[in-house]
Amino acid sequence: MAVKILMPALSPTMTEGTLAKWLMKEGDEVSSGDVMAEIETDKATMEFEAVDEGVIAKILVPDGTEGVAVNTPIAILAEEGESAEDAIASVGDGAAKPEAKAEPAPAAKEPAKPAPAQSEAPAAAAKGDRIFASPLARRMAANEGLDLAQLNGSGPHGRIVKRDIEKALTEGTGKAAAAAPAPQAQAAAAPAAKPAAASAPPVLSADDPIFKMLPPSESVPHTGMRKTIAKRLTESARDIPHFTLQVDVEIDKLLAMRKQLNERDGADYKISVNDFIVKATALALTRVPDCNVAYTDSAILKFKQVDMAIAVAIDGGLITPIIKNCAAKGLATISKEAKELAAKARDGKLAPEEYQGGTFTISNLGMFGVKSFTSIINPPQGGILSVGAGEQRPVVKDGALSLATVVTLSLAVDHRCIDGATGAALVKELKALIEDPIALML
Repeated sequence: MAVKILMPALSPTMTEGTLAKWLMKEGDEVSSGDVMAEIETDKATMEFEAVDEGVIAKILVPDGTEGVAVNTPIAILAEEGESAEDAIASVGDGAAKPEAKAEPAPAAKEPAKPAPAQSEAPAAAAKGDRIFASPLARRMAANEGLDLAQLNGSGPHGRIVKRDIEKALTEGTGKAAAAAPAPQAQAAAAPAAKPAAASAPPVLSADDPIFKMLPPSESVPHTGMRKTIAKRLTESARDIPHFTLQVDVEIDKLLAMRKQLNERDGADYKISVNDFIVKATALALTRVPDCNVAYTDSAILKFKQVDMAIAVAIDGGLITPIIKNCAAKGLATISKEAKELAAKARDGKLAPEEYQGGTFTISNLGMFGVKSFTSIINPPQGGILSVGAGEQRPVVKDGALSLATVVTLSLAVDHRCIDGATGAALVKELKALIEDPIALML
């Protein structure tokens, strides 16, 4: 019996992805464990391995297709002794039935004499059957008040796409028509629309008239990563009560120790200032464990180890690979892991377990000369540390003016689970560890 190969969910949060490249072609034999394709998620490009054996009878989704929903059929696999034609026919017969059920007849205005297809479509919707629609079509339908269950999809396997929404609007299926058939239902639906509009900030369309008043521009479509960043950070900034604590830290002793370690005979590492800060932050979190937490609706989760997420800028966005159990590792190990993870991030080769999770995040823009900045918390974490550039600044020591190399650190925390005094305790420990770096070796 033929097997439908479905778009995999390569991470817990993945809802769609890009089928970047097929590594096999129609007619190729497939064994369990063979790498069949490369899939782009919102964070990385990953290899997709086969779990069944057979011959690829037909590829349904070609290379480069974006926005492929999880569990969408992407290929048909013929099993041993089955011809490609039989495999395609058997899957095709199975796929045709829901399309026939979902197709409403034009005479939708006469509920008293519905055609068979009409009576079946509402029944399917009542059972909670999934409506297949592209993300763009869903957004357009929500903006226009269209009921997707009342539309015919012209995309693959009956999927509702952009042109179906545009057709419905052209034919006059607007907000009033699609929301409900009766005036009472319309009146009931109107108040319900207000909270939905208030919960999501308005987003301008590229066709908005304001853009016609601006200089010419180039349209760069959103990548999956950019969509995820926009969604998560909008929710974080809107829903999490941030507050920020800043402290200036002298790093002259740290710089001297860094030079001494890097110049040791036989040293096979190159420790950076950021490596010291990562280690110091991890140790500070073990000393102030009430900052190594996450807020949930029923409890505050206190993590038993520090998994440090490090922000890395890559083409098209930002990703945070994780150094697991960071406080228990030495500077050389942290330095090595940080470099390896950053290289994999830039190549799009991170595995999900290498960037998902993390109990705390560090973001460093010092290499760009940024003096100080504040970051948005990466949920569900309780805090994020922003690291500025080290620079010579005047300081007063023992009543005398002198120069020191100073870095400004900004700690942003979730006030729902970390109070001001608790955050201040973390900043105090962090400052002490960085200004006396020998403590990092103890």
